[in-house]
Amino acid sequence: MQKTLTYTYALLLVLTLTGALLSSFSISKTIVLAIVAFSIAKFLTVAFQFMELKNAHSFWKVLIVLYGCLIGGVFITMLY
Repeated sequence: MQKTLTYTYALLLVLTLTGALLSSFSISKTIVLAIVAFSIAKFLTVAFQFMELKNAHSFWKVLIVLYGCLIGGVFITMLY
């Protein structure tokens, strides 16, 4: 269990640092799309690993994935 949390935390750090590195380049649609995708991945990782949604009822799993995709989709549509 502790090993999984450590790997998840390391993944979150890598995604955060990659997003920060990408944001330092000139802004293009591809970079913005990648940053939003990293944000959705981080949201779902935190929800399933640290909030223990992986052990929850299927309804809550589907709901949180749909919510993350909906918010990410809204951000992407607003930026384009």
